[in-house]
Amino acid sequence: MDIWFSESHTPDVKLSLRVTKQLFSEISDYQSVEVLETPEFGRVLVLDGNIMLTERDEFIYDEMITHVPMAVHPSIKNVLVIGVGDGGVVKELTRYEQIESIDMVELDEVVVRACRNYLPENACRLDDERVHITYGNPLKFIRKCENKYDLIIVDSNDPFGPSEGLFTKEFYGNCYNALKDDGIMVNQQGSPFYQEDAVAMQQSHKRIAGTFPISRVYQAHIPTYAAGYWTFGFASKKYHPIDDLDAEQWNSKHLRTRYYTTRLHKGAFYLPAFLEELLEEVESK
Repeated sequence: MDIWFSESHTPDVKLSLRVTKQLFSEISDYQSVEVLETPEFGRVLVLDGNIMLTERDEFIYDEMITHVPMAVHPSIKNVLVIGVGDGGVVKELTRYEQIESIDMVELDEVVVRACRNYLPENACRLDDERVHITYGNPLKFIRKCENKYDLIIVDSNDPFGPSEGLFTKEFYGNCYNALKDDGIMVNQQGSPFYQEDAVAMQQSHKRIAGTFPISRVYQAHIPTYAAGYWTFGFASKKYHPIDDLDAEQWNSKHLRTRYYTTRLHKGAFYLPAFLEELLEEVESK
């Protein structure tokens, strides 16, 4: 008997994956957490019915949200990671010897436990001595921080349910205060393709642009995310994501990547006309 998992992208669009086995399923205090085995995308982490990552394409997301700011800021030592605690972003960060400390704040301990057991390739660096995991509300955590981090990565779910508070103007203001004078914040901005997603992305960008002096959006192709088209936000107190890119310095590290390159870095910020119009629409208000 065929078993399929379907994620609704709109009332009229679904992404369906054939499932060979349900490896993990638990309802935590915050959400339902599942790990599924699929023949095409390998193991899949699903939260409240939404795909968070798959073994097949997670490298795209993790590389683009991590290496873009790391190639711009010349001296990142202290990092804060907020959001889904699968460990993929932490894994990419620990490849940099210059980083001294990585604070990871995850609301739901069940997610981390599931990923340690069933997605070990992602969670393999959570025990690095530089990594400090805090379980709890990231909004309360960030309010207590000031002038502490060189980089904040907001690796959140979509702006609904448990992660809704990570897309507010108050939250972005707290991130601004938690960053040092030359700090960078990057976050996932969702897909701009379907109407509801596009509106959420616009709202998030407007709030960030109203908080940081430098705010840009960049893009990546991620097959299992809505429309296969995803955006990220780059916000900084000082550094411009293209003008301050130090490609020579980053390439000298000889980090092997499967998606990110410094050539792609530049191109990711050149957006299609419809997306430029969406962003200009809220920037002018």
